[in-house]
Amino acid sequence: MQNEKPLLPLPSTSQLTAAQFTTLATVPAENEWFANLGNKGTRRVYEPVIRDFMRFVGITTPQEFRSVTRAHVIAWRDDLHTRSLAAATIRRHLASLSSLFDYLCEKNAVTHNPVDGVKRPPVDSYKGKTPALGDAQARRLLDFPAGDSLKDKRDRAILSTLLYHALRRGELCKLTVKDSKQQRRGVPHLRISGKGGKTRFVPLHPAANGFITDYLEAAGHGQDEAGALFRPLHHSRGDSQRSLTPDGVYKLVREYTTTLGFTVGAHSLRSTAATNALEHGADLAEVQEMLGHANIATTRMYDQRDSRPEQSPVFKVRY
Repeated sequence: MQNEKPLLPLPSTSQLTAAQFTTLATVPAENEWFANLGNKGTRRVYEPVIRDFMRFVGITTPQEFRSVTRAHVIAWRDDLHTRSLAAATIRRHLASLSSLFDYLCEKNAVTHNPVDGVKRPPVDSYKGKTPALGDAQARRLLDFPAGDSLKDKRDRAILSTLLYHALRRGELCKLTVKDSKQQRRGVPHLRISGKGGKTRFVPLHPAANGFITDYLEAAGHGQDEAGALFRPLHHSRGDSQRSLTPDGVYKLVREYTTTLGFTVGAHSLRSTAATNALEHGADLAEVQEMLGHANIATTRMYDQRDSRPEQSPVFKVRY
């Protein structure tokens, strides 16, 4: 069996040189940690949290992270409580700080993660926080853009993609034309770029496939495979490949559902798709894969089969 090579080239005495010792003892600057976060959205969330902790503790140089103890973290957590932040927000703040110290531990810059073992505030169940539509409401929404205009065809394709495949707004906006033309074992699929740079393939529902095809034929960019699938109706010169924004998708769903009398956002359509699939016999693990969740506990929060008022025992009472 061959001996494994050391992580660092060591002198013949098997002792670290002064230069090697200094290299291992150097604390990476916090901006290096931010730079190593591949997702811009994650950086945008984490950075102000870490800055807030640094201000509270009085950290001005990266080396001072080495002096942080669990007591500092607990004091910061308690201060967040006094600012009336929600329990879920405090948990996210602690998770962000823990992620930083995990990175510093990996870099051999600190000896331990002081956030480990710090009690997180309990949170209420998220279940039911994002309402799911009833089947009749979902059907009305799918049928609402009934005209032959480009807008109607595009919006039908968008709503069906959301309601049949449970996409996040950001995932929908990232779809390219080519993403809608994937084939796996002879079955049309969507290629979805999810959170954390993870890609998943979800079978393309026949109804949504038909609406997407109609939209691409009307819009005329069906051969532009690298371009955005769903685009604004109006664009400036040279900007024809621009995608709809997540905010634009939110407003689109909000406008239609408000007109129909049950105002919800786009994320409710994700919850609706998950609940509907479970109601019709889908396995929870299969729905987890469809939603792109790393943890099945997150998927359970989308299961609202027990919160559908139309299924209440009240309506089973007969006199």
